[in-house]
Amino acid sequence: MTSTETTSSSPAEPPKGPAAAADRRRWFALAIVMTAAFMDLVDVTIVNIAIPSIQRDEGASFSQIQWITAGYALAFAAGLITGGRLGDIHGRKRLFLVGIGGFTIASALCGFAANPEMLVASRILQGGMAALMVPQVLSIVHATFPAHERGKVFGLFGAIVGLGAVSGPLLGALLTEWNLFGLEWRPIFLINLPVGIAALILGRRFISESKAPKALKLDLVGVALVTLGLLMLLYPLTRGRELGWPLWGYLSMGGALLVFAALVAYERRKAARDGSPLVELSLFKVKSFAAGIAVQTVFGVGLGIFFLVWTLYMQVGLGWSPLRAGLTGVPFSIAVSAAAGMSVQLLVPRFGRKVLQAGALIMAAGVLLYIWESERYGLSIASWQMALPLVVMGAGMGFIVAPLTDAVLSEVPREHSGSASGLINTVQQMGNALGLGLVSVVFFGQIGDRLTAAQVGPAFVNGFQHALGWVVAVMVAIFLLMFALPKRPAQHVEGAEDTAVGGQESANPAADAPVSGSEPALTG
Repeated sequence: MTSTETTSSSPAEPPKGPAAAADRRRWFALAIVMTAAFMDLVDVTIVNIAIPSIQRDEGASFSQIQWITAGYALAFAAGLITGGRLGDIHGRKRLFLVGIGGFTIASALCGFAANPEMLVASRILQGGMAALMVPQVLSIVHATFPAHERGKVFGLFGAIVGLGAVSGPLLGALLTEWNLFGLEWRPIFLINLPVGIAALILGRRFISESKAPKALKLDLVGVALVTLGLLMLLYPLTRGRELGWPLWGYLSMGGALLVFAALVAYERRKAARDGSPLVELSLFKVKSFAAGIAVQTVFGVGLGIFFLVWTLYMQVGLGWSPLRAGLTGVPFSIAVSAAAGMSVQLLVPRFGRKVLQAGALIMAAGVLLYIWESERYGLSIASWQMALPLVVMGAGMGFIVAPLTDAVLSEVPREHSGSASGLINTVQQMGNALGLGLVSVVFFGQIGDRLTAAQVGPAFVNGFQHALGWVVAVMVAIFLLMFALPKRPAQHVEGAEDTAVGGQESANPAADAPVSGSEPALTG
């Protein structure tokens, strides 16, 4: 036997020395950025469950309550593209640390808010800081892990997304019910302090810096146009019902389309002139990216409607405590997490986009079942009776969230990963804010403004059923849009993503680190 044969037949050894250290560092880095993403997702949903407590303790109006939720989404959406591009220019690690530090400070301001106005302002600041932090999460993953590992990493990311989105209400319920130190709802924000400080310290040590391979400049005109367009679109939606849907609101939303058209024209000239546009329009020539962006937007609308209406239905309509409402969502949380991990690792490699389409139909079926049960049992419905529709809905959502992220970013060149992830999060938050705005129409519009105590329950049940009908329509639209996605994500074809990168060197040496045998255990 030759020495060459001996070498080739021996089992693969784990990396040693610097390679082993780099391998361990990237998994520590992944855990840190995933924790930050989880913290952001929990913070979005944790507020919903505490709305009745905030309203009671602070004397907040329904308009102020709406701004506590929508103000965060609006600031988040307005700053995400800029946050992604700043990471490309100045370093994703640096912007991640700035973002998580600012997010932690804003959380403290929310927790110690003296009145509803201060809480709204602190939530807007929190959304702005999240806009610096969140785009770096996918960018760091994209720059740190090679193509053949990203499917598993995105599967884990999808599970974290699902878990964070639906475990927030349970955590918020527990913190509100416990009334720690007599602080009522405030611990839902203060809990971010130790997590944020730990992520800040560990992130400085374990996250490797990465930037775009070529020098870029911040497109200030593009930033102004994006922010103006989003504000003109989202502000009237969030305040329209309160103000009686004035004419200026419709004019503002129509004018937003003109601003976005001006943005496209300007970005084309900017790209031709110096190659540093804020929005990389060439990304939309990638079919998987363009189709995935459309699905993300519509999906965000459905989630924006459902989660807020669901909380109001249980706590105000049915009169349940925050803890009971939070515990009711546990089956949903488990189903989303399990289905998200299963979809990327087992189902998508075999069935491709059919998994995502099945997820949309399954989620629609779960919503229809929920409507039927709500109508049948009325105000006497029990938590265990909600378990089946919630599990079905959760499984459908899990089949969508993880593979969708994978499909959208699968063919994106690495040097544009910051811009791409910023766009992904922006359109999802735009959809979420649109959904929150539509709640005024599809839910509150069905309830009426002046109700007696006896009318509240039946009115909220009826409004819940009507709003869920819109969610079904959203799921059907998503199913149809998914026909534009590639039948199979590119990275499931060996070497496809490396080709898409176009030979660019990795922005981070750790991206080419050897595969560790411990990875399967981390991705479950």
